[in-house]
Amino acid sequence: MQLLDGFFRSPAVEPFFTDAAAVQSILDFEAALARAQARAGIIPDNFATTIASSCRADLFDLPALAQNMPSAGNLAIPLLKQLTAIVARTSPDASRHIHCGATSQDALDTGLLLQTRNATRAVQADLENIISALTDLTRVHRETLLVARTWLQHALPTTFGFITAGWLDACLEHRKRLRVLVEYSLVLQFGGAAGTLAALRDRGAQVAALLADELGLPLPRIPWHAQRERIAEVASSYGILSGTFAKIARDLSLHMQTEVAELAEPCITGRGGSSTMPHKQNAVACAAILASTFRIPPLVTTILSGLSGEYHRSLGRWQSEWETLPEIIRLTAGASHQLAALLPHLIVNTDRMRANLELTHGLIYAEAVTLALSEKLNRAYVHKLVEEACRRAQCERRHLREILSADSEVTAILNEPSLAQLFEPASYLGSAGTFIDGVLSSANLQLRSTSKSKATG
Repeated sequence: MQLLDGFFRSPAVEPFFTDAAAVQSILDFEAALARAQARAGIIPDNFATTIASSCRADLFDLPALAQNMPSAGNLAIPLLKQLTAIVARTSPDASRHIHCGATSQDALDTGLLLQTRNATRAVQADLENIISALTDLTRVHRETLLVARTWLQHALPTTFGFITAGWLDACLEHRKRLRVLVEYSLVLQFGGAAGTLAALRDRGAQVAALLADELGLPLPRIPWHAQRERIAEVASSYGILSGTFAKIARDLSLHMQTEVAELAEPCITGRGGSSTMPHKQNAVACAAILASTFRIPPLVTTILSGLSGEYHRSLGRWQSEWETLPEIIRLTAGASHQLAALLPHLIVNTDRMRANLELTHGLIYAEAVTLALSEKLNRAYVHKLVEEACRRAQCERRHLREILSADSEVTAILNEPSLAQLFEPASYLGSAGTFIDGVLSSANLQLRSTSKSKATG
């Protein structure tokens, strides 16, 4: 079903996970293997050229592959039969050298990681746009006051820039994590029947190095058929990334509630409407992000469960990765696509943010008052005194400052100007500005480093 793809999927990533793309990734492995063996002097150059020229997905009968795959047990076996037949039409001798020394898992694992590498680069592009948008929001709203909320209740004053800086900091870590994933974790799989490359005798390590070079993949120290940590690392990295996207979308949607109304998705005709209520403007991008990311943790669990696979190639656990890992990546990419499109057009209602600071009639400044009084009085006693004043303010529906102004113990220590200052939200932001500057500095440093790497690369 493709009717829901616009909601859950990324147009930049989906092409890497079509049937044709999956077949082509395996064929890319086979073509590269032939070229590597030619470079090693194992097969003639013209055999490698003939094999590689036949490794085109458009030459293959995909419905036949789908029909034959269940009885074969994996996609590589029927694919190799078709490839052999295609090559044999041109060169029967070359067809005998297809897949030499490799096993099905080599082609399937490496093919999947080639797909993952392409998809990750597209997700990285979305992440760069998200980081850029969050950097802009943080700079613009560095001093935009709003209330922090803990346990869904008003807590203390903060700034919207401090909140977006937290999101930005998490995304900066994801930028590093994905870069490491692409550069070091998406490695070649090539071990032959039992991981030892025995069919290539003493040439296995040489061919492996040449094959890694052909594919532009790192060469691992040892084949990893039975060690699925790298697949688990991909799944976990995407799982954590999707969790960050979910966190941002959840917070955005809470700020968008009618009673809060501090944020809103862009007002566009036809966006977020209702089939029965003309007034509705639903947070559709946030809904798409949350719906996608909600499905990912159980999928990551499936991958992690495969780490205990049996012996040198597991039965069932390895096979469970084939659809699960792509789905994790595709759902995360769908979320990144939605968030990257939303953030630059986010509507920020600064007036409502300021108004909501006063909803508790000064109760959010109780900690500031307590600390000021504790400089002269016993802290436990002051806590009880201010707590009672808060209860009175709530019960009598009066402002906390009014209650405290009438308390002689309080006014003996805090005159009216001093007390008034304690009820100014900007005066109780602690080190928020320092923390924001630190995140922005890191964002700028990473941006310069990335730009320099692209220039030298």
